[in-house]
Amino acid sequence: MANRPLVDRSASAGGIRRLLTLGGFLFLLAAGLALFGNSFGDRALLIIFGLLAVIGMLAIFAICLGLLQFAGRTGDGSIARAFVEALPVGTLIVDRKGRVIYANRAYGDITGASEAAEVRTIERLLAREPDASEAIYRLANSARDSRAGQEEFRLARAIAGSDPTPHWYRASVRPLDGDRASLQAWQIADITSEREEQETFFRDLQHAIDYLDRAPVGYLATDDEGRLIYINATLAEWVGLDLVSFRPRVQAFSDLLTQDGRTGVEKELADLAPGEIRRVEADFVTGTGQRMPVRMLCRTEASGGAPRGALRAAILKRSVGNGDGDALQAAEIRFTRFFNSSPMAIAAIDGDGRVVRANPEVARVFGAGAATGETAITEAIREANRDALRHALAAVVSGKAGTPSIDTETLGEPSRSVRLYMSPISDLPDSSGEMAIIYGVDITEQRALEDQFAKSQKMQAIGNLAGGIAHDFNNVLTIITASVDFLLLNHRTGDPSFQDLLLIKQSANRAASLVRQLLAYSRRQTMRPKMLNLTDVIADMHLLLKRVSGDHAALERQHARDLWPVMADIGQFEQVITNLVQNARDAMPDGGTITISTRNLPSAEVKGFNYPELTEGDYVLVEVADTGTGMPAEVAERIFEPFFTTKEIGKGTGLGLSMVYGIVKQSNGFIFVDTRDGEGTTFRIFLPRHVPTELAPARGDAAPPSADARTDLSGTASILLVEDEDHVRAGNVRALKMRGYEVHEASSGLEALELMQEIGETIDLVVSDVVMPEMDGPTLLTELRKDWPDLKFIFVSGYAEDAFAKNLPDGIKFGFLAKPFSLRDLALAVKSALDE
Repeated sequence: MANRPLVDRSASAGGIRRLLTLGGFLFLLAAGLALFGNSFGDRALLIIFGLLAVIGMLAIFAICLGLLQFAGRTGDGSIARAFVEALPVGTLIVDRKGRVIYANRAYGDITGASEAAEVRTIERLLAREPDASEAIYRLANSARDSRAGQEEFRLARAIAGSDPTPHWYRASVRPLDGDRASLQAWQIADITSEREEQETFFRDLQHAIDYLDRAPVGYLATDDEGRLIYINATLAEWVGLDLVSFRPRVQAFSDLLTQDGRTGVEKELADLAPGEIRRVEADFVTGTGQRMPVRMLCRTEASGGAPRGALRAAILKRSVGNGDGDALQAAEIRFTRFFNSSPMAIAAIDGDGRVVRANPEVARVFGAGAATGETAITEAIREANRDALRHALAAVVSGKAGTPSIDTETLGEPSRSVRLYMSPISDLPDSSGEMAIIYGVDITEQRALEDQFAKSQKMQAIGNLAGGIAHDFNNVLTIITASVDFLLLNHRTGDPSFQDLLLIKQSANRAASLVRQLLAYSRRQTMRPKMLNLTDVIADMHLLLKRVSGDHAALERQHARDLWPVMADIGQFEQVITNLVQNARDAMPDGGTITISTRNLPSAEVKGFNYPELTEGDYVLVEVADTGTGMPAEVAERIFEPFFTTKEIGKGTGLGLSMVYGIVKQSNGFIFVDTRDGEGTTFRIFLPRHVPTELAPARGDAAPPSADARTDLSGTASILLVEDEDHVRAGNVRALKMRGYEVHEASSGLEALELMQEIGETIDLVVSDVVMPEMDGPTLLTELRKDWPDLKFIFVSGYAEDAFAKNLPDGIKFGFLAKPFSLRDLALAVKSALDE
């Protein structure tokens, strides 16, 4: 009975029933034919019995030959049935209509069914159990959808028997394909003992975790990639980490270390063999940013192919007491902290120049290979300084003191400038091989500042020279221009000398243009800044820039939206863009693309450009990029110098980019160039963002007067002309007298003051140079306004108005005329000032 299934209505039992049914049918057929006396009844009856006799004889022979067995062969079905019956898991097979096809003995034991009539399906058995109904409902849905499913549930008591304790069960269902209809295999197992083992395991695990959390020592564990997978409560409290929000494999172990100590600790752990326990001194950083010295006992576990195995570490706080042993420990802690956190690279080297011991800064400055002793320290610097360092190290290793320092550059990327100091070790008691100590001070930023200062000093000196030359040259050009204007008044168009005079004037104008470029470079050019939107300015220049770029270059514009306003002279800025586009065109002899782009640059993004001169603040960035031939580094360093050019003779003056430089600088901006030989060039202009405020009172009218040819420029006013250059003064006096003005002359500011004391009441206007001996123009204006506050005044200068206006009181009014100027410009400026 125990070896037989509780219910078995499988295909073999159905086959026997069909065989018996067939036999009964044949007997009934034969009996019917005999009873009704059909004419063929007797003959049919004899045929049927004959067939049965033949089949019987064949069956007897088959049985004798072993070809047929009554019990059948032990096939796959019998083996599978025996296997299922022996399972400790209750198994029930039902059809689509829920009729029980098969149930093994274990199913009866679990559900309490001892006979076939007592067998019920799992769905009917547990559908009304509150603790199991939802799980059974989900399984029933899976069965109806021909899907497999599994659920676990807990009952307050056992399904069968009188055990009142809670029990855990695992129920599952999966579809079976039969010959005519789909079948479903339900299984149920009592997993109470399994759950009890799991609960015991988790309880023991929780006890272990509680023990680790309450231990006075910190514990941590990482995966193969150095990410934290466990940290106990003690260590979490020390470093200020919230265990509630802690997620494994999110935070790196290196995040617990101070920035300057990471390299040293990682170097210690890199060569830690699997299973080896090593003591590592380190500094952790707490959540409040405090440094916490610790001592770690570390061990790694081998992991297939990982660069470093999983780390297990116990952490102790390093504390200092009052005893002698504690004093020694304190000294060790202080030295370790000083050594590892020093911003100077410190290394002990052997006789071959290889590092024996080093602090983390050595790896940052000289590279990991030199820091670990894989390569000599001399191999980490530029080849030009290697021989000098080898000789210095040889002297130090031999015990010689007072070796001078060496300045060199490392081979790393980016290269760093380092100043090396060396001292010998003569009394080391151990056999570590340390022969000398080398100290490396990173002076990269210092060198950059020195180079920047030298460059700015050079540019300033060139600017002062250019400005001085321009000032003196302006006086010469003023005399030439005035003299030519006087000669042109006496010559008509048909005169043979008229064309020569025009050529002289045109040449003077060209010279004046060169002077303006020099003044722009020296930042002494007259600027008329106003609030601009650079996107609109560049858009208005598009047709001009298309002509400048030519047909062989494609011109593209990329502008950001809502561009911040800037303060700049629109005419000067247009010259800047035109010059840069022209240079980009010349750098692309085979054609290419010129891209002009603008965008806002918040102060947070300024450091990303790594330009030391660029100060913090909000800027509007203008970029002019080309895809041309680029420039080598030695050329890029000099492109803003006046008269420096790479073009052929006669194709450039070398003042275009120097003028661009001066205009940008005079606009309080910055300009930089990024280029590589053969890879194109990008000019970047940074103009400060302008925040509109209330308009300040006007200091002077620097705008040039304008009038058409029919304007009457004559007058009868009394004018005091102050100019230290005799020829310039004589020409200006002559020009004004020709217009009908009464002109008084003075060669200096002091002479002008004395003359004003005599005839001051009759003077209507003072026209004065700015730069004069004894007393300059601004001082003269200040003195004259004390006695004549309404006196009209015009400054004449080759420098920009801002060069002297900043020394005048706020709100003071004056006119301005830039040198060189024509006779008409002078007459027009005087007429406009008098008419105000």
